[in-house]
Amino acid sequence: MDTTLAPTQAADVPAVELEFTVTDAAARRIGQILSPEPPGTFLRLSVEGGGCSGFSYKYDVTREQTEDDLVIEKEGAKIVVDRLSLDYIKGSQLDYKADLMGSAFKISNPLATAKCGCGSSFAV
Repeated sequence: MDTTLAPTQAADVPAVELEFTVTDAAARRIGQILSPEPPGTFLRLSVEGGGCSGFSYKYDVTREQTEDDLVIEKEGAKIVVDRLSLDYIKGSQLDYKADLMGSAFKISNPLATAKCGCGSSFAV
């Protein structure tokens, strides 16, 4: 008799959320940044070659979207990630931190094997 239990969390969570998530704090800050922009403007997160660790995160405020983009809408903010970049940040979370030392977006990337001191570039 097999007593192995199959994980149920993956079935209960939409596939999009397993690819990339955005915290409430990040969504609120993105909404603040986008509020003076024209309707239909959103934040595009992408990954580019370069940076001191090999790849770097790039943030753009834009209105250009493709059919295969991952779209996350939360707290009135819209965040878009292209499918190629998603391969490098799958399972990651975008957060926004504000403290006495400053404020910044932070990506927790489980695929990163190394990152630079400032956290803006990473290796896989």
